[in-house]
Amino acid sequence: MSDAAASNIDLFNFGSRGLQHHGLRRANERAVLTVIGFNPGLSNAEIARMSGLAPQTVSAILNDIEAIGLIQRGEVLRGRRGQPATPIFLRAEGSFGIGVELSWRHADIVAINLHAKALAHRHLAYERPDFKALPRQIADAIADIVRDWPVAKREHLTDIGIGLPSTIDEDRVPEDFNTISALRMAFASELESLTGLPVSLYNDGNAACWAELIARPPPRPETFIYLLVSTYLGAGLIGEGRLWQGPSGYSADLGAMLVAQTDSGPLPANAFASVTALVDRAMDAGISLEAGKIATWDWTVIEPVLQPWLRDSARALALVIYNANAVLEGGLAVIDTILPSEITNRLTHMVIEEFDLLPARRKVEIVPGTIGKLAPAMGAAELPLYHRYFSRALFERTLSQGDVAPKKAKKRYQGEERRKTNRRSTDAGRRASD
Repeated sequence: MSDAAASNIDLFNFGSRGLQHHGLRRANERAVLTVIGFNPGLSNAEIARMSGLAPQTVSAILNDIEAIGLIQRGEVLRGRRGQPATPIFLRAEGSFGIGVELSWRHADIVAINLHAKALAHRHLAYERPDFKALPRQIADAIADIVRDWPVAKREHLTDIGIGLPSTIDEDRVPEDFNTISALRMAFASELESLTGLPVSLYNDGNAACWAELIARPPPRPETFIYLLVSTYLGAGLIGEGRLWQGPSGYSADLGAMLVAQTDSGPLPANAFASVTALVDRAMDAGISLEAGKIATWDWTVIEPVLQPWLRDSARALALVIYNANAVLEGGLAVIDTILPSEITNRLTHMVIEEFDLLPARRKVEIVPGTIGKLAPAMGAAELPLYHRYFSRALFERTLSQGDVAPKKAKKRYQGEERRKTNRRSTDAGRRASD
């Protein structure tokens, strides 16, 4: 397949990957929901073609998921060739999720619907994260969000996702880095107990990367680099249609990538492209900035230190993109920040300039992000819903560990369908002869 053809394929289009077998019913439901969710307004026949499932199978699945409120049908489209078609849409009120960014200086809590639309937002500011106090504070914020929700709406609130930096619990030792720390486990357990909802933990950069992917219009890229200039540099990678999370769930730590050599040793991108670095520069210049209250900053006063910080950050980010792209072979890099959008746009423009000065390798499109400071919380809310309703990874993994192999399952199903067709033809012939 050529690069041009690949660039026009949305990674959420399943093509012919649907598996038609009675033992894979749930996997097929997820395939249908994914097609509908990322391609709203398709008809039954179009969903069948895109998912690779038989129209009869899709019709039965649509009836089932409509009955539990996950989809809704639009008005019948007439005046086209063939039978009138009914567009199918994901029902926004079918499910709700809570996402939390647990950062060094703040926590952002958002509620979203099944269309990934933010319905409410709460913000907590603090000097340092207190893992003992935060479960209650977050639970109270969630209770405040849903206080006026009708009972039926509350019943469709299914999950809480938490996005947090990989090093926020600094008591971890290298030997334990690929496991979830006891501190995180206790935090998640306490929040589950207080809210009655399952809690999933994600790296904040990975969560933000996922939110950017969902927010992008089709065709969505199968591979891209995501960088979020926050308290430190958050990052995420989408590689060949998968979010790179690694064995610990905290992969793609591009902020730790070494980008400069000094007399005291090598420095990571975090030392340049981070709000912490900007605050430190301002302090050296006699300007006091509260890292947790960016909305109160006077950008006119900050400008003398902002411009050189942007330039140094751009050089660091260009090197990160260049080096990561040498591994990933992605044609897209997204630059986002927790700063105002005009600052994000200035930084992105400088990254493009710095990247163009590097040795020619392969072309990379560098664009500003679309979400900004709420990206980690949005992604943390979206990921559990995706795994609950859309992702087929669990079922594919089960199959690879000893159940019916996918090809065999499909072959068996097709054999059964042929036998049914033959029986129907024989019965029809007998009735005709009678």
